[in-house]
Amino acid sequence: MNWRDMPSMAALRAFSVFSETGNLQQAGAQLNVSHAAISQQLRQLEAHMGVPLLDRSGRALRLTPEGEQLAQALTLGFGAIRMAVQDLTTRGAGQPLHVTCTPTFATHWLMPRLAGFRQAYPEVDLVIDPTGEVVQLTPGGIDVALRYGSGAWPGLEAEMLLASPMVVVAAPGLLGQRKVKQPEDLLDLPWLEEIGTNEASVWLRSRGVEDSLKAGRVVLPGNLLMEALRAGQGVAVSVREFVALDVAAGRLTELFCEEQGRGYHIVHRPGVLRPGARHFVNWLRRERGSTPLI
Repeated sequence: MNWRDMPSMAALRAFSVFSETGNLQQAGAQLNVSHAAISQQLRQLEAHMGVPLLDRSGRALRLTPEGEQLAQALTLGFGAIRMAVQDLTTRGAGQPLHVTCTPTFATHWLMPRLAGFRQAYPEVDLVIDPTGEVVQLTPGGIDVALRYGSGAWPGLEAEMLLASPMVVVAAPGLLGQRKVKQPEDLLDLPWLEEIGTNEASVWLRSRGVEDSLKAGRVVLPGNLLMEALRAGQGVAVSVREFVALDVAAGRLTELFCEEQGRGYHIVHRPGVLRPGARHFVNWLRRERGSTPLI
């Protein structure tokens, strides 16, 4: 017999629960359906198999010998499934939750809020991997990535967490009286880039700039990049959300702004998330509309 000849799983489950309870109402309550739905599933199962599974001659339904045989097989089968699911769920719950994001995002958005997650879910062990590299999401590895872009990553689930365009910024002291009207006006200034990223190169190429930087490039961690940027040590490409307060306070000047529709996304593999990852994603959704803490 191939799988196409098998009865429906719903009918087999209904029969298994009925055989355990011996009562249509109790079986329906366990499966959250009416007793009439259970009765219909049982009749469909009998019709599919072509043998009587229930003796309806008395006041109460009883299993026939054929029904007893099927009930024993289903008890073994569903019991093995329950044990496997419980074992795998327990094993997965014991593994730390792995989250990856850029150091800049970790510093400016995630870490100021993370105490709230720890307070809500103290039982979840958490590993934060701050890196500018795009980490592959493979089974048994990273659970959730907080990734900047348009959200179009093949084979992955992505939903917007923080919508914010990319901007090019520099300290007023670095710019002096310079008039900046096009990217080429910045090529003689030093540029700052976060380790593992290439925002500056990508942005310049997107603007058709092929000339090399005359004052060089400095690559450094995200938290140091922001300090260097405020100190006037270079020009940088950043997410507007993370420099908005500095721009408003006059510490930085916004020179160019990229297209809308981009931002940080919650990214994970398709399918059911482990409990810890599910808690984390739901917490991120609640934090999505909270007041910025940068």
